[in-house]
Amino acid sequence: MISNRPLKRAIELQPLSHDHHHGLQLCWKIRTGFSKKIELERIKNYADWFFSTHLEPHFILEEKYIFTVLDSSNELVKQALTDHRRLKRLFSQTTDLEKALGRIEEELEKHIRFEERILFPEIQNEATSEQLTKISEIHTHEAFQEKEDDVFWI
Repeated sequence: MISNRPLKRAIELQPLSHDHHHGLQLCWKIRTGFSKKIELERIKNYADWFFSTHLEPHFILEEKYIFTVLDSSNELVKQALTDHRRLKRLFSQTTDLEKALGRIEEELEKHIRFEERILFPEIQNEATSEQLTKISEIHTHEAFQEKEDDVFWI
């Protein structure tokens, strides 16, 4: 059974968890946009900006430096990579926006919960101090820059 208790995250992985928080906020913004009956193009415009500005660089960082702590044959890593590919495809969809955005919201939240509750604890347990140091060097906490030209969720 998965615990809902907050996990003690290694300080070197905390900036990635902060990224995940912003990803969960995207999910909330999509849900809020739906409930407020916001034009789908407006929600998609924000989601596309978020993907290219925040999510895609986050995926690259995870794939290059974080997931490599574990063996490439590790089933958890395989699942995370499959999730990344599926999410990239969903974000690239330009038709049936309601379905695409709904799936982005569901899949992204599920993926983030998987990484936070299952994959990252495994990585944290397996990582050497050298690997954690490298992670902290390549990804430090940066203030999140919001796209404020259309805050449809307010």
